Amino acid sequence: MKNKILTRGQFLKLVGWGGAGFLVTIVLRSLWQNNQLGKLPAVPKGKQLLTFNFEVITVNSRGEEINRQTKQAKYMSVDLGNGITLEMVGIPGGKFLMGSPATGITGIDSFDNERPQHEVTVAPFYMGKYEVTQAQWEAVMGNNPSDFKGANNPVENVTWDECVEFCEKLTQKMGLTFRLPSEAEWEYACRAGTTTPFYFGETLTSKLANYNPTYIYADEPPGEYREKTTPVGSFPPNAFGLYDMHGNVMEWCQDNWHGNYRGAPNDGSAWTEGESIYMHTYVIRGGCWKYSQSYCRSASRPHYTFTRDVIPCGGFRVVCAVGRNL
Repeated sequence: MKNKILTRGQFLKLVGWGGAGFLVTIVLRSLWQNNQLGKLPAVPKGKQLLTFNFEVITVNSRGEEINRQTKQAKYMSVDLGNGITLEMVGIPGGKFLMGSPATGITGIDSFDNERPQHEVTVAPFYMGKYEVTQAQWEAVMGNNPSDFKGANNPVENVTWDECVEFCEKLTQKMGLTFRLPSEAEWEYACRAGTTTPFYFGETLTSKLANYNPTYIYADEPPGEYREKTTPVGSFPPNAFGLYDMHGNVMEWCQDNWHGNYRGAPNDGSAWTEGESIYMHTYVIRGGCWKYSQSYCRSASRPHYTFTRDVIPCGGFRVVCAVGRNL
């Protein structure tokens, strides 16, 4: 007998919102997530998925290329008007180890707030192929706060609450649900199946990302410090087809910042509750042009205050969840 896949509405009618229904919800949510492993998100009504090809590069600790593969990914194009589009890549559901291991990495290579390393199950979702650009920001918000002007450069100088406002306006405009990624979604999408410090491998070079190479991370050669943002997509993508997840601008996430991962959810959802003294402070990921490689690692998780901190290298990318919010 074939398994019947429930729609969100059917699911809610089945379980209700009572006490017993709540327990059933937890069980069925887990079953639903497991059923989504390796699958792409549903295609929104009126949209079609397009295919793009790209090359994925792997380097050793000296920054030398040791592998190159051609891959494909699916994406949908969202029309913002006036010839401006937003490309959203389909990220398949899956499981991964989030954070850094307890041993084997010391010093500036990792921090205690990246532990304990734990398994997380992530449902399929769409994520911006690139960081939100200044042209896209202007199309939705009507202004441009960036210092490094350029229509195809990432927007910067934006606070967490301004990015949330952008997502809300985009949701109203397009009829799809846009939001900031959860911290788990962000790291899962950044790693794209890798377990190394960077999705490129053991280190970064300035040929692979826009960051501050003043300090040597592994055994890579000195690189070029650009001291500003670069147009999105200037460097090779990861295995999901996402660009600039390391460097360029830092990217806001939904989650309140917590001092470690004890008590963190394991279902890919945002951690917005729990024992935290940082309830008005939010996670920001990926590093930027101004910071060293250590802050660009897949597991690195700095934080800033959501309303007061306008950081020169603060930006974001959006996600679109279709048929997964139970």
